Amino acid sequence: MIFCSQVLKTEQDWRSKCCKSEHIYPELVLFCPLCEDCLSEHEEHPKVALSRALEQHRSLLQDGLEAVQNRLPQVSDALSFIKEILQQLTNQRASIEEDIQSSFEDLHKQLDVRKSVLLMELEVTYGLKQKVLQGQVDSLLRGEGDIMTTCSQTEEALAGEACVANLQTERELGEKLGQLAGLGLPCQPEENDQLDLVLETDGLRKSIHNLGTIVTTSAVASQSEAMGAGLEQCVVGHPASVTIVTRDKSGGACKSGNAILSAEVFTPDGSIVDGEIVDHKNGTYEFVYTVPKEGDFSLALRLYDQHIKGSPFKLIVTRASDLEVEVSSSEGAKRRGKSPGQKKKGSKRASSALGTPRRKTQNPIEDDLIFRIGTKGRNKGEFTNLQGVAASTTGRILIADSNNQCVQIFSNQGEFKSRFGVRGRSPGQLQRPTGVAVHPSGDIIIADYDNKWVSIFSCEGKFKAKLGSGRLMGPKGVSVDQNGHVIVVDNKACTVFIFQLTGKLITKFGSRGNGDKQFAGPHFAAVNQNNEIIITDFHNHSVKVFTPEGELVLKFGSNGEGNGQFNAPTGVAVDINGNIIVADWGNSRIQVFDGSGSFLSYINTSADPLYGPQGLALTSDGHVVVADSGNHCFKVYRYLQ
Repeated sequence: MIFCSQVLKTEQDWRSKCCKSEHIYPELVLFCPLCEDCLSEHEEHPKVALSRALEQHRSLLQDGLEAVQNRLPQVSDALSFIKEILQQLTNQRASIEEDIQSSFEDLHKQLDVRKSVLLMELEVTYGLKQKVLQGQVDSLLRGEGDIMTTCSQTEEALAGEACVANLQTERELGEKLGQLAGLGLPCQPEENDQLDLVLETDGLRKSIHNLGTIVTTSAVASQSEAMGAGLEQCVVGHPASVTIVTRDKSGGACKSGNAILSAEVFTPDGSIVDGEIVDHKNGTYEFVYTVPKEGDFSLALRLYDQHIKGSPFKLIVTRASDLEVEVSSSEGAKRRGKSPGQKKKGSKRASSALGTPRRKTQNPIEDDLIFRIGTKGRNKGEFTNLQGVAASTTGRILIADSNNQCVQIFSNQGEFKSRFGVRGRSPGQLQRPTGVAVHPSGDIIIADYDNKWVSIFSCEGKFKAKLGSGRLMGPKGVSVDQNGHVIVVDNKACTVFIFQLTGKLITKFGSRGNGDKQFAGPHFAAVNQNNEIIITDFHNHSVKVFTPEGELVLKFGSNGEGNGQFNAPTGVAVDINGNIIVADWGNSRIQVFDGSGSFLSYINTSADPLYGPQGLALTSDGHVVVADSGNHCFKVYRYLQ
């Protein structure tokens, strides 16, 4: 059978169009679907065999099927991801509902307690006043009774005849009358009747009316965008700025803030440069960052953990011209009253290494590097962007290897022992471990920044439980207090959470801001012998000490390079004497303070300089171990307490 290829038809179509009664041998007939007629010849139209036409049609149909089937994984992934977001939304709703119930139950309890206190205070105040006045009433009644009785007896005596026999009785009555006439009775009130209630409820009612708010935004990453010179290039050591505009699913600009944004600048060697995100509360945000060296970098801007339009962006970081550097240095030196070249170094070196005597006031504690472990890589003993550090009482050093999604364990002498961790977003898996701590029970506690929860593992690395899911936004550091409670520093939420090991929330404190009880990107925590919590406040360039209830005890530090100043503090630890050791990330050094926040010394790091130190801990044998994030290794220093 020959088929007109101008329009492809199936054999069934041909049979329905062709006049079967007139064609005994249909395979010899030509059918043109354009003309819808059976003709002997269609010279003007190309013709193909029907079997060939059917084969071509099936081939096209197969191609279409495969094209559509190829979309299934994409649709399936999208479905899984959106279901995950929906589940997280549901979990967040349940968590907030629990918080609302708990908060208002606490308020009810406080109101009931206050009511009881006021009622008790009323009873006590009334009782004191009533006792005074009732005593006065009793005294006057007794006096009145004595007077009335004596007067009555005297009147009876006077009514009778005067005689010697009654003389003694009358004398006694006379004496009693004299006593009663001079009796000092409390005739003036000894108390008053004032008993008022001052209950200023207007302000309270207004506060209750405005108590709490549900914060959200309709911003989505696929529609949001970034702009500014900081998206393409910046100069080493100079702040660069990027503006982020959030939009909803239709592309409309969001008018409110509070969206959950994250921004990271990745260096060529894989380490991360932190910056500060400023929420303008009108749907726009500004990310300000400073890069410490030149090269090709990348900037990742995420909204609700999803890349916004164009992210990640490629950055070209250049160094300013020699003239600009010279002018800048000269002007800065003049402002400080120093000549160029007198700028203070961020780290100090031992006098033996310098070859010249050094004043003890610069560093009264002589410390030295003992050893370093690690290079960049994914194998045992290799790291990629290591973050948190913990030291156990059993002589082990634990490292949160963030970009390798695992925890590596070493002896105090640096000998590799073991590692555990599987990448993923399910319970028991690690996506971005940043903080690590050891519980007195031996369990290992890991803050997982991207999974937004804290995982609990046995000392052998077997998963046991997770806590904080649905509450945490970006846990960075973890620690354990003297009661065995888990302290979690939520970097994104700028809040400190305290949990029982079972996952029950005990308390939380802190919010985003520059106030004494606020944070701007807090990083790590430590606990002193008074069970006080020490927090490094990264973008506020300070260290803050709180009671377990969240009351501020102490704050020290300011932005700068001098003794006791910080450029974004990170790791923190406390020695047995209460001295506080702090990793100064931006200045690439380690400082030591006493318990009151007074600067004591530097740890010597000049022989092998640090680059962006992160977590920090004290080992069981009294040394300082620090995660040298930029150099992809950890270092152990002598520490003379």
